[in-house]
Amino acid sequence: MKIGIIGTGAIGGTIAKKLALAGHEVKVYSHGGQQKLKERARELGVSVSTQDDIVKDVDVVIISVPTVAVQELSMDIFKDVSNQVIIIDTSNYYPFRDGDIEELKNGKVESVWVAERVGRPVIKTFNNLLAYSLEHGGKPEGAEGRIAMAVSGDDQQAKEVVSALINDAGFDAVDAGTLADSWRHQPGTPAYCTELNVADLRQALANGDKENAAHLRDQAIRNFMEFSMPPTHEEVVAMNRSLFPENPKRH
Repeated sequence: MKIGIIGTGAIGGTIAKKLALAGHEVKVYSHGGQQKLKERARELGVSVSTQDDIVKDVDVVIISVPTVAVQELSMDIFKDVSNQVIIIDTSNYYPFRDGDIEELKNGKVESVWVAERVGRPVIKTFNNLLAYSLEHGGKPEGAEGRIAMAVSGDDQQAKEVVSALINDAGFDAVDAGTLADSWRHQPGTPAYCTELNVADLRQALANGDKENAAHLRDQAIRNFMEFSMPPTHEEVVAMNRSLFPENPKRH
């Protein structure tokens, strides 16, 4: 498939590299200047694009920038893009980084907000794994202990296409429902960055508590700030799991 990715950070860059290695034709765009972008694209083994061209002649566009940066995207970027092009949102809202976005603070589902900002339906995925998990945790299809990733959206056919990309990246896909249901794998929920298999992720999605999610998201940040040294990947996963005593653990 032909894939355009906006953002080359820890998540967007890893997705680009993995999908390129899986045989997809990937191009990337990010702010920061073309020279820096060319160097990053060379590292990832993908092509360089511009903001205008990143959405042209592609099957899928992946928006992988911080939530605050979604507001900086040109609202015209998708105006001439075919409705057949699938748009994926990988973002997660963190007020300490993204600032106060009133609609999100008042409970609007994050990817519903993103869809409204870009003026197009989106599929929410690639958001509920840590960058380290995404880079190092992939396994071949059918492998024991394969980590699962949630997928939400209103277009079932699009979700199936996206699920195949997730499989190519080394993870199992779990249908988490409509875009309005995507709060179930936002920060502060049992499905977020807890590294679960398919069965356990389904249970975690069902166990989500929308009213308490923002509080738990912020509690997790406070917990991490108490570490005197940067926590290891294992410590981060354990900390996330500890917020949800009844959360099923990956077997």
